Amino acid sequence: MRLHLGIDVACRASHRATCTDATGEIQFSGRRFTTTPEDLERLWDGLPGTDDVVVIVEPTRNAWAPLAAWFRHRGAKVVLVPPEQSAELRDYYSKHTKNDRLDSRVLARLPLLHPEGLRGLSDTGPANALRRAVRRRSTLVERRTATFYRLDALLELLGPAWADARTGAYSKAALAVLEKTGADSHAIRRLGRKRLAAMLIRHSRGQWREEHAERIVNAAQQTLNLWPDGALDFAELAEDIAGEAHMAAHLNAQITTLEDRIAVLYEEADPGQVIASGPGFGVTTAAGILGRLGDPNRFASLAGIRAFTGLVPRVSQSGLAGRNGPPTRQGDPGLRETLFKAADIARHVDPTLAARYHDLVANKGKHHNSALCTLAAALITRLAACWRNGTLYELRDTDGRDITEAEGRQICATRYKVDKAARAKVHVRRRSQQLKNPMTSRREKESRSAPATGSSTTTLRTSPQEHHELLDVR
Repeated sequence: MRLHLGIDVACRASHRATCTDATGEIQFSGRRFTTTPEDLERLWDGLPGTDDVVVIVEPTRNAWAPLAAWFRHRGAKVVLVPPEQSAELRDYYSKHTKNDRLDSRVLARLPLLHPEGLRGLSDTGPANALRRAVRRRSTLVERRTATFYRLDALLELLGPAWADARTGAYSKAALAVLEKTGADSHAIRRLGRKRLAAMLIRHSRGQWREEHAERIVNAAQQTLNLWPDGALDFAELAEDIAGEAHMAAHLNAQITTLEDRIAVLYEEADPGQVIASGPGFGVTTAAGILGRLGDPNRFASLAGIRAFTGLVPRVSQSGLAGRNGPPTRQGDPGLRETLFKAADIARHVDPTLAARYHDLVANKGKHHNSALCTLAAALITRLAACWRNGTLYELRDTDGRDITEAEGRQICATRYKVDKAARAKVHVRRRSQQLKNPMTSRREKESRSAPATGSSTTTLRTSPQEHHELLDVR
């Protein structure tokens, strides 16, 4: 006899379990237990049978993982249900009541309404080392980016010369100088050009030399000329800058160490380097896709993989009317972000993707982001098909001819390059469409609280014809 065990998982409180048979008749309801071997044994022994048990749970943080591992070890089939799916069914049963007992009953009866959705759990989710490492790297990169933004804001207090002094991104040498001096103009003057140049040479391995030291000294002198004596506490500001620079350097070291670990974990998960064979891919990109997607074989079809990414459009159809809306954005946001970046890399290597991007942007007037979402869905479909067939990604020209990566880059750069003039035409076309239907653009919506410039009673409005004339002039 098949049994359905619905479990409402809790992080701190007791879990609630409801058991039903194949017809939906409740065997017991709302039984409390915790994630301990003793409670799990009592729950298992209390089942009417243990030959065919399906456990249905929601992925509540990471508390579901040990439960799933325990039940799978006992031979039960574990099914994960998206919270929004069970919530809609709960609203059908009881619209104005939400409690743990009701949630467990809804999960236990869910197989009767959606039996085709009962796909067994294929991995342990957050217990997978590659998935954790990939997500942790993404978090560290976000923290580092936020730290760089804070450094930018603090250095703006010292004047624009400091942006030129660091010459672009925050390199190891630039962070070392900021961590030691805090960009304090007095400390830099005391350090001197020679010792500053020696520090830059040591931390940049010879890439930054005397000319960079000269830029930093000039920036420090400009800061002293901008701020009168006593107007800015350089020592306090230097302490803040040095702290942020230390944090950025520490995050850089953590990310580098984690990337080495990710490379080892990816080698174990994909010994054939199938995902890494994608156009222009490195180990970090391939590990980001595989770590967040999981085993592509766990999906019933390639369409299911595309749906999991959230890059497929919403469909609204009734009778003879129907339309496709924006992407569903379901699934892992980190997977969509990784695929979005991977598609931007691949369109510079794979001529078939470059041709599709060129057609979407230059001919059909799609936005850059919209075109990349389309490429990302096509790219993950190809990678999943390669994984299922056990073959590497093959680069081909649009005529089907096999090409090398160098040839692909050359073809994409010469044949399918979207120049600034083409993008300007697309912008004008999109602008014209927005002017015909102003409510489609948030920028076209008039603010009810902000008065028009120069008058508190009149609203500045421009006719579509005047807008077209302005666009033509520009």
